[in-house]
Amino acid sequence: MDNSGVCLANATVCNGSSCVVPESNFNAILSTVLSTVLTSLLALVMFSMGCNVEIKKFLGHVKRPWGICIGFLCQFGIMPLTGFILSVAFDILPVQAVVVIIMGCCPGGTSSNILAYWVDGDMDLSISMTTCSTVLALGMMPLCLLIYTKLWVNSGMIVIPFDNIGISLVALIVPVSIGIFVNHKWPRQAKIILKVGSITGALLIVLIAVIGGVLYQSAWIIEPKLWIIGTIFPLAGYSLGFFLARLAGQSWDRCRTVALETGMQNTQLCSTIVQLSFTPEELNLVFTFPLIYSVFQLFLAGVFVGRLSGPIRNVPLTHRWCRREAPWPDYLVFQYDGDGVNPCTVGFSQRTTSGVD
Repeated sequence: MDNSGVCLANATVCNGSSCVVPESNFNAILSTVLSTVLTSLLALVMFSMGCNVEIKKFLGHVKRPWGICIGFLCQFGIMPLTGFILSVAFDILPVQAVVVIIMGCCPGGTSSNILAYWVDGDMDLSISMTTCSTVLALGMMPLCLLIYTKLWVNSGMIVIPFDNIGISLVALIVPVSIGIFVNHKWPRQAKIILKVGSITGALLIVLIAVIGGVLYQSAWIIEPKLWIIGTIFPLAGYSLGFFLARLAGQSWDRCRTVALETGMQNTQLCSTIVQLSFTPEELNLVFTFPLIYSVFQLFLAGVFVGRLSGPIRNVPLTHRWCRREAPWPDYLVFQYDGDGVNPCTVGFSQRTTSGVD
């Protein structure tokens, strides 16, 4: 009933001065729309990620998996453990702790491949690590959640929605597999899809922030603890990934690659899993954390790239060009070391083309 004492048009029961108005289902509809759009766009992002995988190069890393094994240890060993330690240290709510650990269990994001390019990293290793971590997340994410959430589950504080998480992960394998097939059969078209997917990934973050801001308005009243964890978590991933790779005797370019793959998580996947797995009341407490992590992982990666951009610009043009461009012209010869082509030893052959000194 409005201020004039007249029942509203959508009232279902009117009796004198009392009337019953049905609850608005706007939020429920918007939540369904958000879940559907997130799932669809995430499938497109993962499809484009598959379009970035070349089977021959991927199998080459699988046959000599030292770099991938280090990445696996960082991705599913260091990151979930770091998330658990931060959750306990800051004494956050159980549902918040679960989301922090989910973020730690997520595979690497496609942004890490782009950033590996800019820091002069090992692009093939970056793509292979992202692909492997995405596939292995199907089993490793539920396993890590089972291990690291026992503290809260055993005390009855929260129930982990393993069914929803499992369905979300299984659904990712299909678009990635199709993307790999498309790149194998139609590589030129795959490059276009890859660009579209990269743009879609950025739009997905914005969409999550805008629609999530309407749905879960109280979620923007963020506890300082979550801000601190969102800052420390990616920094710890970058640092620990780099030092572990260096400790294993990897080259500097591989160390940079492993560092990025460790700290740079698939925040779109985390947001989608959170949206599909938790109740609106729980989402009000946790929905913004993937966005916080996304902002700080990109900020810290930007600082990382900025610090390295000077040294990379000082590399001779020939070395910079042939490290970053492929395929190389046939007037370049390659000297091979144990890991394949070593761009630092690329030189010019006797068969020079016109205009090349």
